[in-house]
Amino acid sequence: MATATVEQLPKAAIKLTITIPHDELLPHLEEAAKRISEKVKIDGFRPGHASLEVVKEKVGEMALYEESLETAIRTTYTQAILQHNLNTVGSPKIDLVKLAPGNDVIYTAEVSRLPEVKTLGDFHKLSIKPQAKEVPEHDIDMAVKDLQRMRTVENRKEAGAVAEGTDKVVLSVNMKKGGVGVEGGQSPNHGVYLAEEYYIPGFKEQLTGMKEGDQKTFTLAFPKEHALASLAGHDVDFEVTMKEIFKLETPPIDDAFASKLGMPDVASLRNRIKENMTAEHVQEEAARQEREALEAVAKVSTFEDIPDLLINEEINKMIGELQARVEEQGADFMGYLKSINKTLAQLKIEFTQQALMRIKVALVLRAIGTQEKIEVTDDELDGELDKLAEQYGKDPETKKRIYAPDYREYMESVLSNRKVVALLLKEMVKA
Repeated sequence: MATATVEQLPKAAIKLTITIPHDELLPHLEEAAKRISEKVKIDGFRPGHASLEVVKEKVGEMALYEESLETAIRTTYTQAILQHNLNTVGSPKIDLVKLAPGNDVIYTAEVSRLPEVKTLGDFHKLSIKPQAKEVPEHDIDMAVKDLQRMRTVENRKEAGAVAEGTDKVVLSVNMKKGGVGVEGGQSPNHGVYLAEEYYIPGFKEQLTGMKEGDQKTFTLAFPKEHALASLAGHDVDFEVTMKEIFKLETPPIDDAFASKLGMPDVASLRNRIKENMTAEHVQEEAARQEREALEAVAKVSTFEDIPDLLINEEINKMIGELQARVEEQGADFMGYLKSINKTLAQLKIEFTQQALMRIKVALVLRAIGTQEKIEVTDDELDGELDKLAEQYGKDPETKKRIYAPDYREYMESVLSNRKVVALLLKEMVKA
């Protein structure tokens, strides 16, 4: 059986040194041989059926050992965590110490121990204030205009027609600063609505009066508060070619317009928009109260040192969340970083304090649940899992994962956290 020694490191980290006897590695070597033989053609054998010795001769003993490591380390690492009853969090940092055919395998695993809350702040003495938020008429106006814009018809103007203040134009644009092309400043099909404000003052005015096929060169000053520091406050040269001009036919906002959206009249449409916006505000306020309550408790609590490994992992998680949001909107993440004039390293530094607070909040949630003896009954857990399973009635694989032990454990944690948050809000939200 694999053996493990545990060394306590600073900042609630631990280091395990794990030795896998050669005999225990044998099943992993055989599985590795099977996987290799499925990918590598070996004469005389069907894929996946070559013996350990045959595969060893074909690819070399070291390649076989390296292929076996993933499953061997995963299995023995888990065994060591359970054997020593370690409460770890995050992914381990694995380093090989010894890997030689015919010998025991030795590796180290450095991982974060879940830090403890040394003193938990008394949430009974804390309070947060609810923030009522009305939906302003201006927001409803803007939502109606967005719906109007979505139903605007674009008709291309005849040759020789000029661009006017309510048109949409499509341009080829080339931007230069000091005679050098601006990075990202070239677009073969750049659309501009002449009736709307443009982020570069004076740009749309230069386009008014141009005809399809016209070319024009002009210089404009970028706003001093522009997001790109390299352009903010500087003069930039524009070379534009008018490619297409469209006359926009915008439907009037009347009862007929509302009827096409499933509403009897404009007043009903505006009421529905207000209801939806109000519901969004209610959700946002609930999220704000939850965040503020948990952070308030975290700020008056004390903690063991938070491991660097745990902080880095949380930062990477935050980066991943941001990247997903950016890409969901159809943008390139690296392009987004350039647009805000930041490097990935700078962004990680900026995220450090927020990541630290997120970790403390998670620890506070756990500590309050323990202190208040928050429990989730089997009936509550079964009911939640059954609700999820109903949503995937035609997907048996998903239903199987929902009822798997690891997901059940995860959902138990989710429900426990919900109860903790409900308790905090009941005690802390005071008008």
